[in-house]
Amino acid sequence: MPFLGKDWRSPGWSWEKTDNGWKRIVFYGEELEDNDKELAFKELCSDNKENLFVGDVCELASTKRKKDFYNNNTKSQFVFRDKWIYVQKGSTKERHGYCTLGEALNRLDFSSAIQDLRRFNYVAKLFQLIARSQLTSLSGAAQKNYFNILEKIVRKVLEDHYNPRLVKDLLQDLISTLHNLTIHVGRIVLVGNINIWLCRLETILKWQQQLNNLQIPKQVRNGMLFSDLPLHTQNKILYKLSDACDIINLGQTTPTLQSLSENKTLWKKLCHFHFADKQFCRNLVLSNSENVDWKLMYFTLRKHYPMKEQYGDTLHFCKHCSILFWQDCGHPCTANDPDSCLMPISPQHFIDLFQF
Repeated sequence: MPFLGKDWRSPGWSWEKTDNGWKRIVFYGEELEDNDKELAFKELCSDNKENLFVGDVCELASTKRKKDFYNNNTKSQFVFRDKWIYVQKGSTKERHGYCTLGEALNRLDFSSAIQDLRRFNYVAKLFQLIARSQLTSLSGAAQKNYFNILEKIVRKVLEDHYNPRLVKDLLQDLISTLHNLTIHVGRIVLVGNINIWLCRLETILKWQQQLNNLQIPKQVRNGMLFSDLPLHTQNKILYKLSDACDIINLGQTTPTLQSLSENKTLWKKLCHFHFADKQFCRNLVLSNSENVDWKLMYFTLRKHYPMKEQYGDTLHFCKHCSILFWQDCGHPCTANDPDSCLMPISPQHFIDLFQF
């Protein structure tokens, strides 16, 4: 006779010891309030005539109703204690199924990561890549979590004025994708009702309008200004910038910075930082004096090749344990030399890990 219960190979429930005895840990979110726990099942089932369920079936239906009631009235749907996830790409005797992009989006602590300036650009770039091509692969719960975190990203930019250009590009890519999927395709290919996605599209347009109207106030201080620094110090600061837009915007502030931002050596080092030497030979750009125009070279190469990405902190992947985690949080590694097994993961590599 086949075994009809739960798979004995599953990891089972997690428990913690309290003063009143052992208590099961609920992973899908915080526990319901006591008043919600006392909801009568008759009141939940009378309208849909589901009172025909008896025994365990009736109890399971009641539990599902309470979960749905909780999930529809809260914005933080998932609460996990572990800040890492096992990247599983196939079924084994011990584990069934595989890890999806939506599951990783729910398990990894992106809500706390955006509060860290070292990780903000990384999360924003990852969400931009998901908006471009991976929205259709997310489950309903992952989509809800995605937009909840996106709302926190926009709120942080409006409050702290941190990197609004990156978030504007993110929202613009998301709007273009939703227009193609909900309007131009002719049929909905996303999880959920099309009216929900139209409401989300209106919310994104509202966020975009708020960012366009954002004005960063000038802070008047009695200390030294950037223009008061020596020229060699200002030049060294320009050499530390890896984004051409930041160099151009900084050069528009004063005539002195305008002259420093047009330095050929500055654009030459910027080209060597982002692109390889082989790419220069294929797209050589010469000026009238037959010298290399490095600024024009940079913008020419940017059209054909991806630029080098640089982040303060990234997710890391342990090749020994197949675990994805934030380096500050760590993970239970069993290797003799855990540091030798670590590999930083770029946003694009993060998405590639979950493409089968």
